[in-house]
Amino acid sequence: MLMRIIVTERSPDAAGIARAAAIIRAGGLVAFPTDTLYGLAADPFNAEAVARVFAAKGRGVERALPLIAADEMQITRQLAALPPLAGPLAERFWPGPLTLLIAAPPTLAAAVTGGTGRVGVRVPAHDVAQALCRASETVLTATSANLSGGPATADPAVVASSLADRVDVLVDAGRSAGGQPSTIIDVTGSEARLVRAGAIPWEEIKATLRRA
Repeated sequence: MLMRIIVTERSPDAAGIARAAAIIRAGGLVAFPTDTLYGLAADPFNAEAVARVFAAKGRGVERALPLIAADEMQITRQLAALPPLAGPLAERFWPGPLTLLIAAPPTLAAAVTGGTGRVGVRVPAHDVAQALCRASETVLTATSANLSGGPATADPAVVASSLADRVDVLVDAGRSAGGQPSTIIDVTGSEARLVRAGAIPWEEIKATLRRA
C-alpha cells in the first residue's frame, strides 16, 4: 500500500520529510511536489534506485533524468562547480524553473545521463522539494511523476492513482503550481544552447547573459 505523507508547502513537517528522505537513502522512490509539477525522487548515485525510476515510469533508458538540489552549494559539493555561463543564470533564475545542463561527474549512476555525459539540474522554488533534498543529503532525480508517454501532473491524486504500486511514498502538499515544465539550457559549451523551451522564455535567458 502506498505510504502518503501529508505536508504543507510553506512549512513542511520535518518528521514527515525525514521519513521520506530515509526511504530515498535506502534506495526507495518518492513522489513529491515541485514548483511546477509532481516529480519522482531517487538517489541518483544509486544505480538500483535509478533503475527503479525507469521501471516505474516505463521510460526508455536512453532518456536522461533531470536532478534538483536544495541550493547551489549542494550542486557544487556533489556534482561540480557551475561553469562560467551558468553563474548569471543561476543567480537570476534560481530558485525557479530553469534547468542547467552541466558535465556529469563519474560518481552518478550512468543511466542518469542517458549516455550523454551531461546532467540537468536546478534549484526548485518549492520548500518541500528543497527540504527533501536537504534531508536526503543529496541531489535527487526529479523526472515527472507519471507513466512515460502520459501527461505530467500537478495533482497528487493523479500521481496516487497512476503510480500507487510503483513508488514507495507520496509526499502530498496538495496541487502544485503546474504550468510549463522548466526551461533546459546547455551551458557546457562556449555559448548557451536552448535544449527545451519551458517556463522561462529563451529571450529572457539571452538577455540575462548579455547583461552579465
